[in-house]
Amino acid sequence: MKIANFSVQTEQHIGLVIDDQIISLTALCPEEFPACIKKFIERSGELRTRAEQIIEQRVNDHAIFKLSEVNILPPIAKPDKIICVGLNYFDHCKETGMEPPESPVIFSKYANAIAGHNDAIEIPINSTEVDFEAELAFVIGREAKHVSEEAADDYVFGYTIMNDISARDLQFQDGQWSRGKTADTFAPFGPVIVTKDEVGDPHNLAISLELNGEIMQDSNTSNLIFTVPKIISFLSQSMTLMPGDLIATGTPPGVGMGRNPKIWLKNGDRMNVSIEKIGTLSNHVIA
Repeated sequence: MKIANFSVQTEQHIGLVIDDQIISLTALCPEEFPACIKKFIERSGELRTRAEQIIEQRVNDHAIFKLSEVNILPPIAKPDKIICVGLNYFDHCKETGMEPPESPVIFSKYANAIAGHNDAIEIPINSTEVDFEAELAFVIGREAKHVSEEAADDYVFGYTIMNDISARDLQFQDGQWSRGKTADTFAPFGPVIVTKDEVGDPHNLAISLELNGEIMQDSNTSNLIFTVPKIISFLSQSMTLMPGDLIATGTPPGVGMGRNPKIWLKNGDRMNVSIEKIGTLSNHVIA
């Protein structure tokens, strides 16, 4: 199941993406499916079955839209938490000159950083070294506290794509990463959340980033240092993860700061982040 948050004119919907169309659950049954994916996640055991039943019984023209006709929104408008894992591919550690970590390196982004598919990424006025990072992200499906690695998959709702935009000059000026990682629009993600049953093994997915038509990053999630279950278990020992929390798993090699000469994002650039079985997240850059 590929679920998306979208708008048509002034009306907001949640819907299921099938090929080049999206079927609005909100249009079919607004009393059961308000336009909020987070609420869908919180009741996913009940609502997933209900969504399948409704689509089989009641699909009609007023609930079917072409993807080209709608505005795809960030799947979750305001997650309780946006947690990111740094230095989680060996080759990325090498290109940044850092040793592979012994445990996950954790930092956070805030809701102001959220952007959606086809949204603009804004270069802050106080940065000249803004970078890109293709990442597999996952969404927590139910409250998780003190979870073992063996049980961790039970707490995943699904997977999506994030581009962990980073102002490297601010990141390294400060000695910690918050300011450089969470400027406005620095957490574009989407365009859909794909339920875990449809993704299968999250540790065997092709992942790439294309900048202005040129491949910058090209890897596979099999190269992750810390797996999704390890990350969930590690985090849940000290914090309670909640439905709708968004967790990004780190970026493979090929980022702008690791190149010679370095490549920084500039006005007019366009990025496409693609992950196998999920899709492509596209964004353009404005100064």
